[in-house]
Amino acid sequence: MLSDFIARLPKAELHVHHVGSASPRIVSELAERHPGTVPSDPDELRRFFEFRDFAHFIEVYLAVVDLIRTPEDIRYLTHEVGREMATGQGLRYAELTCTPYTSVRPDRDDLGMPIEAYTEALEDARTAVERDFGLVLRWIYDIPGESGLPAADATLGYALDHRTDALVGFGLGGPEIGVPRPQFQPHFDAARAAGLHSVPHAGETTGPETVWHALRLLGAERVGHGTSSAQDASLLAHLAETGIPLEVCPSSNIATRAVARLEEHPIRAFRDAGVTITVNSDDPPMFNTTLNREYEIAADLLDLDESGVADLARTAVRVSFAEDAVKTRVLAEIDAYAANG
Repeated sequence: MLSDFIARLPKAELHVHHVGSASPRIVSELAERHPGTVPSDPDELRRFFEFRDFAHFIEVYLAVVDLIRTPEDIRYLTHEVGREMATGQGLRYAELTCTPYTSVRPDRDDLGMPIEAYTEALEDARTAVERDFGLVLRWIYDIPGESGLPAADATLGYALDHRTDALVGFGLGGPEIGVPRPQFQPHFDAARAAGLHSVPHAGETTGPETVWHALRLLGAERVGHGTSSAQDASLLAHLAETGIPLEVCPSSNIATRAVARLEEHPIRAFRDAGVTITVNSDDPPMFNTTLNREYEIAADLLDLDESGVADLARTAVRVSFAEDAVKTRVLAEIDAYAANG
């Protein structure tokens, strides 16, 4: 069965959020450490994660963010997310989008930790994940758009002044409506000048103009979601011509009501227009999905066989920001598996 092939296929993931990857098991542990608004019972958690719309998703997401209060929480979360990625999803490489601003919390005296402690905890966990599970993790620091320019200033400072070799990208997440992309151009200019890759979210819950802003003003090298790109033929042509990939997350788009039904998802339009696409899980436990499940959905929507699915996996590796040696190794694993799987 194709699902069995996908489950064992070596993979890379490029659009997956650090806190948003916390499974009910992980969130339950954190909720027991920090009792409050998030239930610790797994069944209650599943109901807690039933989203009405994108705004409600952000509300729930931030409630989970508030459970990450100490460096030990960061270590635990990161190590356990790495465990589940490697042992359950066949991941060999992942670029985790982290939002340090929501853990450092310079706007709150009663919460938060120093950026030095945050960075050290991330790096401790990253090293342990590679040692324990063979999974290579890299970081993308993103601006939480809902917190505006103060968060952008702080995130840029974290990225430039407390950078580790594992930090490869600079992003922009959170709500798009009411959060215009042009205001963040200076931050992306500075991050790119320092050698970080530009990977903003755009066009998930707004129109294609937001994607154009990400490309023209923020220098996007990959676009998170880009769902509304299908509404603009010239934008699709531009993406195809430049090879700038879209990070497609089908179940996420359904859960947040960005797309009404899977049958209406534009992933086929992207493929048919020649746009480079990668398949990702975004915030998998919150959307009741896995990367394996997203590959199954993409295979169904795109009519892919084992060879086509393996090509999806290869694309993710090739457009990642992994070092050449990591790309070569993972691509070789995919090739060997596809030949003998």
